[in-house]
Amino acid sequence: MARRAAIDIGSRQTLRESRDALLQRAAEEPDLSWRVLSTINAFRALIAAALLIIYFASGEPRVFGDEYPTLFWITSGAYFLFALAAVLALSKRWVAADIQAFGQTLVDIAAIVMLMHASGGIASGLGGLLIVFVGAASLVLPRQVPTMLAAVATFAILGQQAFAQFSNSSIEASYPAAGILSAVIFAMALATRPLGRRIQASEALARQRGVDLQNLSELNEYIVQHLRESIVVIDADDTIRLSNASATRLLGAPDQVRGLPLGSIFEPLAAYIREWRSDAEKSSHPEFTVITSGDSLRITAHLAPLGKDGVRGGPVLVFLEDASLMNARVQQSKLASLGRLSASIAHEIRNPVGAMSHAAQLLRESPGLNEDDQRLTEIIETHSGRVSHIIDNVLQLSRRDSSQPERLALKPWLEDFAQEFSNTLELQEGEIGVADIPDDLEVRMDRSHLRQVLWNLCDNAVKYASETGGIMVELHGDRLQGPGRPYVEVRDHGLGVDAATAEKMFEPFYTERSGGTGLGLYISRELCELNRATLLYLDRPGGGSIFRIVFADPDRWEDTEK
Repeated sequence: MARRAAIDIGSRQTLRESRDALLQRAAEEPDLSWRVLSTINAFRALIAAALLIIYFASGEPRVFGDEYPTLFWITSGAYFLFALAAVLALSKRWVAADIQAFGQTLVDIAAIVMLMHASGGIASGLGGLLIVFVGAASLVLPRQVPTMLAAVATFAILGQQAFAQFSNSSIEASYPAAGILSAVIFAMALATRPLGRRIQASEALARQRGVDLQNLSELNEYIVQHLRESIVVIDADDTIRLSNASATRLLGAPDQVRGLPLGSIFEPLAAYIREWRSDAEKSSHPEFTVITSGDSLRITAHLAPLGKDGVRGGPVLVFLEDASLMNARVQQSKLASLGRLSASIAHEIRNPVGAMSHAAQLLRESPGLNEDDQRLTEIIETHSGRVSHIIDNVLQLSRRDSSQPERLALKPWLEDFAQEFSNTLELQEGEIGVADIPDDLEVRMDRSHLRQVLWNLCDNAVKYASETGGIMVELHGDRLQGPGRPYVEVRDHGLGVDAATAEKMFEPFYTERSGGTGLGLYISRELCELNRATLLYLDRPGGGSIFRIVFADPDRWEDTEK
C-alpha cells in the first residue's frame, strides 16, 4: 500500500510538473499572444477607419464627434496611423508581446476615452470598446496587469465624466453608467485571464501533441524506410503513396517514386493488381520476374487491402520478397536433409563400388584376358570411377550446410583466382583474363564457396570453348543499375546453350556430355543461394555463354550474419 501511495503521489507530481512545463513553454513561445495581438490590432484599425468614414460621410448632426469634431477626426486619424505602425511592430516583433500588449492597450484607453468625450460622453456608447481591448489584453498579459489596465480604464472614464461636469460643456455626466461600464471592464479582465491561461495551456498541449505526432510520423517513416522487408503502398488509383528503400532497390526503380503510377515502375504488378481488384478468385500472392540490366530476379508479392472490411478496390499494401532469399532458406533445409541421407548411404554405396573397382584392376592385370575382356574391364573401371565421383560430389554438397561469408575486394581476388586457374590447367597467356572491374567493388560470400563456383564455371567454359577451336574466358564484374547489387560474370566464346538446355542445366544429374556427373552447375547454384546470391545464365551476343553470379548487398546483410 505504501508503495502504491508513493506511486500515486509521484504520478500526481509528474502531472503537475508536466502542466507547469506546458505553461512555461507557452510563456516562452507565445504564439497565441502574437495571434491575439495581430487580431486585436486588425480590429483597432477597422474601428479607427470606420469612425473616420462615418464622420466624414454623415451630415449634420453627426453620429459621432458632434461635440468636438476637430478632436474627433484628429484622434481617429492618429489612432488609425497608430494601428498601421503596430502592424509593423507586431510583424517584426521588435518588443516582447506582453510589453506591446500593455502599451497598445494604454493607447486604446486614451484614444477611446477621447473619442467618447468628443462624441458626447458615456451616452455615445464608444466606451464599450474598452471591454474588447482590455479583455483581449487579459489573454496575453500576466496575472496582475489586466486588473491594473481595468483600473486605468475606470479612472479614465470617471475622469472624463468629472471633466465634462466641471467644464463649460454641454455633455451630461452619468456616473451610474460610468460605474456600470467600469464594473463590466473589471469583470471582463478578471474572467478573461483564467481563460487565457487555459487557452495557452491547451495550445501548449496541442503543440506538444503535434510534436509527438510529428516525431511518431518521422519514426514510422524511418522504420518503414529501413525495414529489410520491401513495402509499397498504393491508393485506389494504383498511385504509389509509400515505398521504402528496399522496395525501390528490388524493383530497380528511382529513389523518388511517391506519387508515380505503379505501372510506370513495374507494369506486370500493376496489371495483376487491376485484375486482382476485379476478380475475387485471384490469388493475393503472385510471383513475378523482374529483369534489371540483364538480371533476372524472382519476386513474390503479397497483397493486403487497407480499405474497410478488406475491400480490394481501395488502398493496397504490397509486400515484396526476393524469392532467392526464400530459396536460400529452403536450400539450407534441403542440404541438411541431403547431408543426412548421404551420410547414411555413403558407406553402403562406396564400399561395393570400391570393391568392384579394385576387382576390375586385378582382373585387368590377369595375363589370360583377351581384347574383349580388356574392353569390359575398362568399362567396369570407368563407370565405377564415375559412380565414385558422383558420391564425392554429393558428399561435398551435403557438407556445405553452412557458410562463413566475408567481405572480399573482388578485383584482386579474381586476379589471384585467374592466375591459379591458368597455372593449374596450364593455359596460354590471354586465354583467361580479368577485365572491367571497379577497384572499390566488394562482395560478401564464403571464400571457399566462391572459389568452387567460379572454378566449376571456368572449367566448363574452357571445355566448351575448346570445342570451337579457341579458348577465351573473361571474368567481368560491376554493379546492377537500380538495385546496385554487385555481380561477377564468366564469359566464354563457345557454342552457347539452346533454350531447352538452359531450362534444365541447373537440375541435378542433367548433362549432355559423356563422362559428366550433371552436378556441377547444380552444386554451384546451391552454394550461391546458400550465400544469398543468385547464379544465372545469359546468352552472349555474337555467340557464347555468360554465367552471372549476383551477390547480395554486402552492406544490407552484414549484420544478419553475426
